[in-house]
Amino acid sequence: MLKRLFLDWFTWWNGTTLMTRLTLWRRGEKVGEDEFGNVYYRMPNDPKRNPAFKRERRWVVYSGYAEASTIPPGWWGWMHHTTDTPPVAETYVPRDWQKPHRPNMTGTPRAYRPKGSIQAEGQRPAATGDYKAWTPAE
Repeated sequence: MLKRLFLDWFTWWNGTTLMTRLTLWRRGEKVGEDEFGNVYYRMPNDPKRNPAFKRERRWVVYSGYAEASTIPPGWWGWMHHTTDTPPVAETYVPRDWQKPHRPNMTGTPRAYRPKGSIQAEGQRPAATGDYKAWTPAE
């Protein structure tokens, strides 16, 4: 219990801090949740409370470790005010060219490792001899 309280108070990368939870409870409006478990919120603009904000504030509470690449394209557009329609709305239709979202796997065992990479499995291909090292003009 004490460990969870300590983590909630001082860390932001593995959930919400206590102040974020307080803000969500007081003024946040839950908009929806994506397939990864990330939860999206908005806070309508109130010029009396804070005239510096010209539009509503939007934010995400990540499921697990805070990794921005886990936000799917529809939610990314909504988060960055590219569109005002969140993907959970009935009027949202993904484009026919959109592929299913995949988070960035860099640094994980599922990361892309091209042929010839030191971390790729198998044998490194032999040099083809078409490379000539650069030397400065003398």
